[in-house]
Amino acid sequence: MQLYNTLSAKEREKLLEEAGEDRLTLSFYKYAKIGNPQLFRNHLFVKWNELDVLGRIYVAHEGINAQLSVPASKFNEFKEFLDGIYFLKDVRLNIAIEHDLKSFLKLKVKVREKIVADGLNDATFDVTNKGIYVDAKKFNELLDDPDTIVVDMRNHYESEIGHFQNAITPDVDTFRDSLDIIEADLRAYKEDKKLVMYCTGGIRCEKASAYYKHKGFKNVYQLEGGIIEYARQVKNQGLENKFRGKNFVFDNRMGERISDEIISNCHQCGEPCDTHVNCANEACHLLFIQCESCASKMENCCSEACVEIVNLPEDVQKELRKGIPNSNKIFRKGRSNLLKVRS
Repeated sequence: MQLYNTLSAKEREKLLEEAGEDRLTLSFYKYAKIGNPQLFRNHLFVKWNELDVLGRIYVAHEGINAQLSVPASKFNEFKEFLDGIYFLKDVRLNIAIEHDLKSFLKLKVKVREKIVADGLNDATFDVTNKGIYVDAKKFNELLDDPDTIVVDMRNHYESEIGHFQNAITPDVDTFRDSLDIIEADLRAYKEDKKLVMYCTGGIRCEKASAYYKHKGFKNVYQLEGGIIEYARQVKNQGLENKFRGKNFVFDNRMGERISDEIISNCHQCGEPCDTHVNCANEACHLLFIQCESCASKMENCCSEACVEIVNLPEDVQKELRKGIPNSNKIFRKGRSNLLKVRS
């Protein structure tokens, strides 16, 4: 029984190009009690590998969080498989607005302590006691209500390129950083304001809504399906689009355009731009915003030092990055001192 990838990302990319088959990029999540996450993980991998599903999936005792690329021709079989799992029957699938053949190049199903890292260690906190779901129409109405406080539950590098009008956008690097900061800032409004939250696809604001109810907020709402589903409903129902800019996504596309407005700037020259890239120097891999002009001039790198490195022979580059760990603390996501225009 195969429980791991046998192809490299480059080998998979070549096969996808040769096949030329349409693929759907989608995501879903579900908070549920999973007794044996490892066994469930293996069950998913075997079936999805058979269906040529690619993506990044986290499984934990608290549920599942999945971002996937599925062959269009096998979507029905994929959906039937999900419906055969009792807690995933009719689960909402957030299908991307813009599809890309190479949004994912491997199938990674990992067991984690939690599907959304929150830093919480409170046995009395019930993640299933969530806030009230609202659709795009109701969300727009709440945005116009003076008694509403709207909070973006995403990280600074996500909200930098796109967010809802009048939303609070916390200057945080991780979800776990945001929970206590937002509670402290808004505790005076626990009784009399409507607290409305949103995120990319709903998973973070669902956990946050349960957390703030746990902390005593009386009127808690969340945008069902997040920005992805909001954009779909706005288009299909002819609603006013109150989202400004681009929605950051966690696959190789790095973003979906929700409105034509560009609200951020290139981190190297300051010109309007909302295209995220990773530094071409594999030992750096910094996530930052770079325009086409700077990408050409800087050879897709974040600094002159990284340009020098990427022009070295590959074996020399590999030697230089030996022992350098890759982590979010290393990437720093747009906050590097090397960038002229920082987040």
